[in-house]
Amino acid sequence: MHQMTLAEIARGLADKKFSSEELTKVLLARIAQLDPQLNSFISLTEDLALQQAKAADARRANGESGALLGAPIAHKDLFCTQGIRTSCGSKMLDNFKAPYDATVVAKLAAAGAVTLGKTNMDEFAMGSANESSYYGAVKNPWNLEHVPGGSSGGSAAAVAARLLPAATATDTGGSIRQPAAFTNLTGLKPTYGRVSRWGMIAYASSLDQGGPLARTAEDCAILLQGMAGFDANDSTSIDEPVPDYSASLNTSLQGLRIGVPKEYFSAGLDPRIAELIHTSIKELEKLGAVIKEISLPNMQHAIPAYYVIAPAEASSNLSRFDGVRFGYRCEDPKNLEDLYKRSRGEGFGAEVQRRIMVGAYALSAGYYDAYYLKAQKIRRLVKNDFMAAFNEVDIILGPTTPNPAWKLGAKNSDPVAAYLEDVYTITANLAGLPGLSMPAGFVDGLPVGVQLLAPYFQEGRLLNVAHQYQLNTDWHTRTPTGF
Repeated sequence: MHQMTLAEIARGLADKKFSSEELTKVLLARIAQLDPQLNSFISLTEDLALQQAKAADARRANGESGALLGAPIAHKDLFCTQGIRTSCGSKMLDNFKAPYDATVVAKLAAAGAVTLGKTNMDEFAMGSANESSYYGAVKNPWNLEHVPGGSSGGSAAAVAARLLPAATATDTGGSIRQPAAFTNLTGLKPTYGRVSRWGMIAYASSLDQGGPLARTAEDCAILLQGMAGFDANDSTSIDEPVPDYSASLNTSLQGLRIGVPKEYFSAGLDPRIAELIHTSIKELEKLGAVIKEISLPNMQHAIPAYYVIAPAEASSNLSRFDGVRFGYRCEDPKNLEDLYKRSRGEGFGAEVQRRIMVGAYALSAGYYDAYYLKAQKIRRLVKNDFMAAFNEVDIILGPTTPNPAWKLGAKNSDPVAAYLEDVYTITANLAGLPGLSMPAGFVDGLPVGVQLLAPYFQEGRLLNVAHQYQLNTDWHTRTPTGF
């Protein structure tokens, strides 16, 4: 049962081949057996899961149907869940139980999804390796000595190891797409504003976006359908109709114009990954796509711009964690200043402290114009590059990451080396565009992803291209040994 995709589970439940309760028990037992190797979960919610599974079975018995009704999932541990710990991977929120459900959690629960637990993540979503979590590093099921990617590494590792069919995740600079590439999954970052951020603990508010992680594009379409939609509680939510993402999966790719930026194939890209990307391009050409070389001239400025904007917003967002109202509080503070300093110094990990300091510096008097304002101007140039490119092509294709997953601890002493791994993904966040990573092969036994980018609200087109590619390749069907 654990090998089934979300789509296969939906069909099995509809045909009464098994119940949601039976499936939930199988997966909970599998998590208990295998997750100690991976550390992909922070909290398990067995009682809630069985309660939701029984309710889903009752709804089906009463004639209800739906692709997510009775389907087991997990939530990245920055989506607030009422009465359940929502830690954001941090000591700061280790004792925090949210008093309400995030909109994404509420929408999926209403659709009948069964929540198995909350997945591990980089602390406050800051990281590319899932090593900054207060609860310890997550391991990559393809090689337990390697990282699964971050910050949604727990969701990615759990799905890749077949502990569950799909999970929610978030993407601020590639945190859905990069773990998807590192663990042989399909991961989709929707257009900014497509999925509500209400109840999603913020890292960088103008960049964060929730999305699905699953094994196939078909499964991502099902999960995104349940997540997407306008939310009046979120001032950045876009009031745009949500299409039926599954309906367009089988559209022909004949005549589809795919742009390949020349800047993607620079000296920083592993040549073995470049070869796999070119193989993917040939596969899409066979399906009728037309390939065109394009240019994104301001891509080289994206990483410095991102690592000014994101820490600046983080320093503002994380100022609320002060030891006064909720979260971690130091023991026996001498005065208010001591309370602030020690609560934050003890509650936040090294990477979070580093980004808060960078952000506070960039926003400080005398440096705002030199750093933050200039970064926002570069952000606009990046967006303009994409708008010009999408006048010529329908989709942009390239590598998701410049290298395969690295060994645990390999980049801990050099944070900038880890930041550079986001070179292909952060531009979509700066511009607010939808992006998808899909499996494209292996290097030294480790998965590699190909990234697709599309114009605003064209998630359906990304899912269509990925689905057609997956009908003609089998990379996404490979399972890590031992799982």
